[in-house]
Order: sequence, then C-alpha cells, then structure tokens
Amino acid sequence: MGLSRKSKKELRKLQKHAAKVWESQQVLLGESGKVAREAGHQLGRFSREDLVPAVQDGYNKYAAPYVDKSVKYSNRFLSTKLIPAAGAVVGGAMSVWDAAGDTRDRLAKGQGFELDAHKYAKRAEKYGKKASKNLAKKLPHQNDGIGAGGVIAIILGVVAAAGVAYAAWQTLRADDELWVADDPLRAPDA
Repeated sequence: MGLSRKSKKELRKLQKHAAKVWESQQVLLGESGKVAREAGHQLGRFSREDLVPAVQDGYNKYAAPYVDKSVKYSNRFLSTKLIPAAGAVVGGAMSVWDAAGDTRDRLAKGQGFELDAHKYAKRAEKYGKKASKNLAKKLPHQNDGIGAGGVIAIILGVVAAAGVAYAAWQTLRADDELWVADDPLRAPDA
C-alpha cells in the first residue's frame, strides 16, 4: 500500500520541519553551553573577589581572636601545668628504674636490699627537673612582659579615671552663680 502524493508531501514537509527544529535545538544547546561556561567563570570571579575576602574578614573579625586566645592558653597550660607534671612522672619512673637496677646489681653481688628513701627521692627530683627542662625547651618561648595592648589599656584606664574625677569635681564644686535663699519662701500675695 503506497502513500498518496498529498501524504508524501505532508510527510516531507514534516521531515523538513523536524530537521529545522533539530537544528535550532542544537544551536540552542550550543548557546546554553556558552552561557553556562560564562556563568561558571563569573561565579569563580565572584568567589575570588567577593566571597573569599568576606569570609576571611569574618574569620579575622570573629573567630581569629578566640583561636589566638585558645592557642595562647593551651600553650600556657602545656608549659606551666602539663610539662612539669610529665617531668615529675618521667623523673619518678626513671628513679624507680634506677632503683630497680641498683637493687638488681646488689642482689647479683649478694649484698641484699638497701632501702635509702632519701637517696631515691633526691634522684627522682633530679630526673624530674631534667625531664621538665628538656620538655620545656621544645615549647615556643612566651613573653612575660606587658605588651602594646596592655600599655594602651592602662592609658585608656587612666584617661577614663581622670574623666570621672573631672565630672565629679564639676558636680561637687561650689558655684557662686547658684543662689539659695536663707529664709523660707512665702506664698505670693493675692
């Protein structure tokens, strides 16, 4: 069964129309790819120029002071609390090890036990100090003096105290312009 001329003509017309639609879709997809690439470039530029600096400013303004304080406090804790305690523990362990070695040597020689607590306490203290010094050398050095922030805070405190003192003096000073009557006020005559 064959198609009529009219049907063939409509079919060719439909094929041409489909080919034009397909071609226009391909052009549209190409253009949309270009737009997507340009949007990606613009987003990258926005991220580099606007977003990253804003995030860094926010971090520096809000989070960095607390991070710096926590680093400072943890460093102080390590150098003042943990290192001396660890040094004492290491010193005690080394003293026990030394005492065990001395006892082993004495037993090997057939001399028996010697329990001189004072001698072992001195050794433990010596080993503890040595271990503390070695561990403290590994930490960064802390400045113990007052810094620029402390000086500025002291100056601002002095200025504030001077301002309060001046305000109190102005409030409490005798003023000749103020007049207070010595006799009580009378009611006006009517």
